[in-house]
Amino acid sequence: MPIEIDQSFQIPHEELRFTTSRSGGPGGQNVNKVETRVTLWYDIANSSAFSPDQKAMIQTRLASRINKEGLLWVTSSRHRTQLANREAALARLFELLGEALQPTPERRPTRISRAARALRRENKKRRSQVKQLRRERF
Repeated sequence: MPIEIDQSFQIPHEELRFTTSRSGGPGGQNVNKVETRVTLWYDIANSSAFSPDQKAMIQTRLASRINKEGLLWVTSSRHRTQLANREAALARLFELLGEALQPTPERRPTRISRAARALRRENKKRRSQVKQLRRERF
């Protein structure tokens, strides 16, 4: 059964890999003996869910989360149960992919206002006068 990001994207469940490990931080005996941290691994390059352009966009925007093998990883250790952390990791993956696939808004060039330019020149003039007054004259 594929996992649906939104109406246009579905990731086959076989393309996701989950690993578990012990969570860090305080928590007493539960943290020391139960593997509740979940790491989700997703191979973007070999995925059938995205077009080549979308894959390239994801790989550039999420480069800090992709390892040398090309696997995107998401970790969750917020909850006390493995199942809750698994669902949190999936939710975070969908959030990251959704953000990465958003088109960047086109930049509209702007101009500095006439008043701002005049104020800048006035401040420069004032600063110049202060420095001139500090000079030694012989």
